[in-house]
Amino acid sequence: MAYNKRHDNRKPDETRPIIAKAGIIPKADGSGYFKIGNTEAYAAVYGPRELHPRSKQDPKQGLLRCLYNMMPFSGQGNRVRPGPGRRSKEISMVMENALRPVLDLEAYPNAVVDVFVELPQTDAGSRCAAITAAAIALADAGLKMRDMVAAVAVGVVDDAQVVDLDYEEEAWKEGEVADIPVAMVPSTGEITLLQMDGKVEKEQLLAALALARPAIERIAEAQRAAIRQRYEDVMTQVVANGGSKAADEE
Repeated sequence: MAYNKRHDNRKPDETRPIIAKAGIIPKADGSGYFKIGNTEAYAAVYGPRELHPRSKQDPKQGLLRCLYNMMPFSGQGNRVRPGPGRRSKEISMVMENALRPVLDLEAYPNAVVDVFVELPQTDAGSRCAAITAAAIALADAGLKMRDMVAAVAVGVVDDAQVVDLDYEEEAWKEGEVADIPVAMVPSTGEITLLQMDGKVEKEQLLAALALARPAIERIAEAQRAAIRQRYEDVMTQVVANGGSKAADEE
């Protein structure tokens, strides 16, 4: 049976509903939240701070460290074992590689920037949500970045090219499924992550990737809107606090 219509009635190039926020974890140096469909990721940034032990310090540039963690009952399948497993370590490394190209680590010699991402619930696309939330958090922390990084999964379900597969599409049993996570620098189209689970023909792959950039640009605009809103909220609070202080002095 051909996959002619998406089960949730989305168009082939349509993502699930998205929500992006910045500054949601008060005690972090920067934080971000990204939700796409039923997959949500919270990211917290700490640093730049001095890297220990000193034997790991680099006087020419800082170090980016990411930690990805799915909560035990967050997924659609079996319970996730708590603690860092092989998948968690692999996605943590993928996140570092996807984010590093936009982060000016030369501005932070001998330092480390730590990014922690927690996913309380997932319905496919978790690594893309994690990368997107982490980029918001890095920007919220005020780190030197040349652009955002946004990510989305594209893929092929049977012969249909689609954007943002959910769990039901990933698990579709009636034909071949390929899941292709993509992270990109929106302003340049530079790809910082490209992975694939499944088999596709070259033409199918290129058609699926052609759907990625417009979706990523829409996600990037949501990221930027979250940062703008965060800035406006902070400035409003500063003005309010200044007004209260002036009133007290009078």
